[in-house]
Parts: sequence; C-alpha cells; structure tokens
Amino acid sequence: MNIPEFYAWTAANPGLTIGATFLLFLVIYLVARLIFGRGLGYIAARTKNKFDDIVVQKLRPNRASWLAPFIVAYSFAYLVPEYQTILQKVALFFILWLSALTLIGLLDAFNDIYEKLPSFTGVSIQGYLDIAKILIFLVSIILSISTITGESPLLLLGGLGALTAVLLFAFQDTIMAFVASIQISTQNLVREGDWLEVPSFDADGVVTNMSLYSIKIQNWDKTISVIPTHKIMETAYKNWRGMQESGGRRIMRSIRLDQNEVKFCTPEMIERYGRIDLIADYVASRQVPVNDYKEKHAPLDSPLDGPQVTNLEIFRAYIEAYLRNHPLIHDKTMDFIVRELAPTSTGLPVELYVFTKTTKWSEYEQIQAEIIDHLLAAAGFFDLRLFQEPAGSDFARALRS
Repeated sequence: MNIPEFYAWTAANPGLTIGATFLLFLVIYLVARLIFGRGLGYIAARTKNKFDDIVVQKLRPNRASWLAPFIVAYSFAYLVPEYQTILQKVALFFILWLSALTLIGLLDAFNDIYEKLPSFTGVSIQGYLDIAKILIFLVSIILSISTITGESPLLLLGGLGALTAVLLFAFQDTIMAFVASIQISTQNLVREGDWLEVPSFDADGVVTNMSLYSIKIQNWDKTISVIPTHKIMETAYKNWRGMQESGGRRIMRSIRLDQNEVKFCTPEMIERYGRIDLIADYVASRQVPVNDYKEKHAPLDSPLDGPQVTNLEIFRAYIEAYLRNHPLIHDKTMDFIVRELAPTSTGLPVELYVFTKTTKWSEYEQIQAEIIDHLLAAAGFFDLRLFQEPAGSDFARALRS
C-alpha cells in the first residue's frame, strides 16, 4: 500500500483509523514503560548505591514513558494532512509539559542526593532549585502559548515588558523569599538540622526543611511550625548551632541560702571542714594568715580583729573544687565561675556558671540535676541552710511545737 492508497483508506474508514491510532499509541506507551520504566526500576533495585533509587523515585519513569507515543505522534502527524497541524500542536504541548515535569523531578532527586551526602553540612539549596522550577514553569507556559497561537516566543516575551509592574506585584512574595534565601545562605544564618527558637512564631525545635518560601521546624513537642522564609530576616530568633558546635552547654543555676546562717568559722568548724578531701589544702592555706595574726596580736579583743574565714567562703571553695573535679564539666577551655549575687528578700543566691562537656539535651539535664542535688545536700555540712518560703506544713509544724 503506497501513501496515496493509505490516504484513501483512512478517508474511507475513519472509525478504524482512529481505533488503530489509539491502539498503536497504547502499544508504544506500554513498550516504552516496559523498557524505560521497569528497566530503570530493575537496575536501581539491584545496585548497592541508593542514589539511583532516589532518581528513579523522583523521575517517575512511568510518567516519562508517555513521551514516546507523543513523540511518535508528532513525527508521523504528516500522514494525516487534514489534522496534521492540530495533532502536532497537541503532541508538542504534552511533550513540553512531560519534559518539564521530568526535569523538575530530576531537580528534586538532585536535592535529596545532595542532602544525603556525607559532606552535607546543612546548607540547603532547596531555595535555588525552587527558583529553577519557577523558571521552568514560566518557560513552559510561554512555549505552550507560542505552540497554541503559533506566535514566536520572543514576541510573547516582548509583550511581557508592559506587564512588568503586574508581574512584580504578583511575584512579590517570591522575590522577597528569594532575596531572603540568598541572605540566609551567604551569611550561613540557618541550616537544616539547626536548633532554632523563634518566639514570635511560638517555634522551638529542629529545622527539618528549607525551601524558597518556607522554613519547616519540628518543635520539641513534635508539632510542626512553618515560617515564611522572608519573615526569618524580619524577626528575632535564636540559633543554638553555636552551642552545639562548641561542644559545651551552659549551666547557669543559683542556690539560695539563708543569709542568717552565714558566720565566721570557729576552730571546730575549721577542723571539720579540713577533713573534706576536696578542700583540705584550701582550708589549711586560709587558716595560715588567721593563725599568724593571732600569734602576733594575742589576745584578740574582738572576733572581727584580723582576717577571718566564713562558712560561706568555704562552701564556695567546695563548689568550685567539686565542679573542677567533675569529669563532665569544662574547667579550662570555657567560662567557669562560682559567684555570689546580690542579697534579696528570698535569700542569698550562689550562682554556678559553667559548661558541660556534652550538648545532648538528656545528658545535659542529668548532669545539671546531679550537680544541683549534690550541692543542696552538701550545704548543711557547712552549717548553712537553704532558703525556702514557708509552706503549709511549716506553719502546721510551728503550731504543734
């Protein structure tokens, strides 16, 4: 059968022609799906590399297989001259959008592979890929209009100049998000995996995803907070990455003591404190100037004459010695302070300002609790009393006595 005879047959049998066309179209798709779709899945499933699995998942080869029948339809549309233009336009339209979706899938696969690399530091490229996706969509829309109308894409782009103000207004959120993403990336402000605290959005947790438009934070209570990217540059937030990278987390707690229990140490108290191994040398060194003064100025007229040592001073020395000997406290490379704060109506605060050698939340809380528990129990050994506002049980005990 030559071409003129083929044209005559199709004209005489339009129903059979349409049925045969759709059947051929379906056969081509099934063959492409078998070779391209299942073939890629078969190869990816039998390799040790997991990156090809990501590519296959995001590429969606079964969808991409539709390209084959549309390409064939576009190539052989000339066999139906009366419908050639329409067939070519329809086929080209689907080829264009299937190619765009396939390319976007490849961008998603590239982002997932990048974030799973061992060298990934948390610096997200999702924002840049989102910009690329927007450009792909815009180009696809322009080419689609050009295909349907038959006008040149350059002519359409020239006509967009008059709509610049409208486009800027329509894409103002995108432009703001893009600028914010550039600032965040270049200044290394936020990365995936950072612990971020944003009070104005009631967000406190780990950054799980950064895209062009939003930053997703999984809060510690397992809820999800989504913050517009450009809002991060407009609001106050705290990034705990510095603490995590430093290898130490701060303990800043106070123990409140009853000020009425602070007193000068008697010889009996000095002897008792001197038997504590951690501060034995310190107690002995502090007693030397006291004894020297007594020898030179005996008898003393007042307990206030000469140097004196208080039980609170010895207790502070004990706290410092205890913390410096703690295996999980930084005592050289980070700030280490044990100090008294201003006396208040709720007692005399003795503050610890030290750093643990771990940044893991559970371990940090355990270390902090052990230290505070120990010091609360130890205060009584130095003839000090913890300050605590009276409760109902205290009043009941006082009435019974």
